[in-house]
Amino acid sequence: MTDTIFGKIIAGEIPSEFIYEDDHCIAINDIAPKAPVHVLVIPKKAIPRLVDAQADDQALLGHLMLAAGRIAEQLGVQDAFRLIVNNGEGAGQTVFHLHLHILAGMAMPEGFMAG
Repeated sequence: MTDTIFGKIIAGEIPSEFIYEDDHCIAINDIAPKAPVHVLVIPKKAIPRLVDAQADDQALLGHLMLAAGRIAEQLGVQDAFRLIVNNGEGAGQTVFHLHLHILAGMAMPEGFMAG
């Protein structure tokens, strides 16, 4: 599980300030933010890409969506945020441990993406 930077953060090998944590996921600020609020929601279970998720990951995937809503509310951006999942290098995924980007705090132009 510790073969990616996110796995190392989850394992405590790389220090990071968690904005949110529960039994299934953590949330941290993105180190290269694309918006005033740019938070990553990362499952504790290592799934490389969204397409690698299996049927038994269904509850976890739903949990990540609910956690993203809770985190947006915690950050005071629940009325306007964008949620992005990049799947694969061609889509901008740079860390191959599934994660969701919460972007907020600015007007999002059409086509705006997180890297």
